[in-house]
Amino acid sequence: MTALAAPGSRAGWRLGVWLWLLGLPGVVAVVWSLLPPLAANEALLPLPLWAVVLLSGLQTAVLLAAAVAVGTVLAPRVGLCAPALSAWVAGQPVAAALRPQWVPGFVGGAAGAVWLVLLSNTAPAVLRPADPASAMPLLVKLLYGGITEELLVRWGAMSLVLWLAWRILQRGQGVPRLSWVVLAVVLSALLFAVGHLPAARAMAGALTPEVLVFVLVGNTAFGLVAGALFARWGLEAAMLAHVLAHALSHLWL
Repeated sequence: MTALAAPGSRAGWRLGVWLWLLGLPGVVAVVWSLLPPLAANEALLPLPLWAVVLLSGLQTAVLLAAAVAVGTVLAPRVGLCAPALSAWVAGQPVAAALRPQWVPGFVGGAAGAVWLVLLSNTAPAVLRPADPASAMPLLVKLLYGGITEELLVRWGAMSLVLWLAWRILQRGQGVPRLSWVVLAVVLSALLFAVGHLPAARAMAGALTPEVLVFVLVGNTAFGLVAGALFARWGLEAAMLAHVLAHALSHLWL
């Protein structure tokens, strides 16, 4: 796996900037998707519509910047990386860095798509949109779900969890143990699942036990796949799997 640039180096921060820019289209897409419901309830907003939209986008962009910065500093310390993007920033061949990630990424994406189809067919009635047109647009799922979420949860949160475990429990010595990697994968998958609860609550009206279990189990399962891909093959493999899971499941649903 192509190693990241040294933490704090110029090349490392160049990578961070490009990762942040890579995640911004997802931020724009998800804020854009909020416009219709916000406009429909504009009279209830505490601020003008444009201000609410602007602040929402800025908040998410700042959170993304923080996650990218954390990953840029900590990921190389614990052996996590983004091989293809690192190679591109360093002016090295990207194809060679991507080649090992294609197959695991496609396999993870296909498995994720099957899982999403199964979830869609077994979802509680309150989580099924009455009007299919009101469902989240595919573009948002691809850009925000496939790219931005991976930067937030895997690159940022998972790198932080693994670094903390390695630094505290292993005293920062040697390569992180497999048990700490597994811990980071599991905790980041749980965080990924918890992050979907606000949307589930907005759709269902309340987080009933049925809704809570469905959302946590369904999202944690794919989070484990994405986390394992990131740990073993790199960030791009997790992104590829996440994007494919949404794209392929969209064709089947």
